[in-house]
Amino acid sequence: MLNTLESLFNLARERKKSPVRGSYTNKLLSDKSFSKEKVQEEIKELIEAVENNSNEIHEAADVFYHLIMYLEANDVNIEDVMNELNKRKK
Repeated sequence: MLNTLESLFNLARERKKSPVRGSYTNKLLSDKSFSKEKVQEEIKELIEAVENNSNEIHEAADVFYHLIMYLEANDVNIEDVMNELNKRKK
């Protein structure tokens, strides 16, 4: 399970270093405004899906993917996020 998330983080970092022409991932990584819009859109879609009890898994996956790309596009280090979460353990 965590391997999948790690693969997405690695993909984001690899594409940021070595862009692939025409890649949707690269569009998210290079256009911060677009990336932000997509995160907002996907979160709204997830909320609607949960409330309507339909397609929640697909929409949740979209949120994870777009959030990871948004964080990487804005140089937010996932390791720092994980460290912050770890500090919050009680």
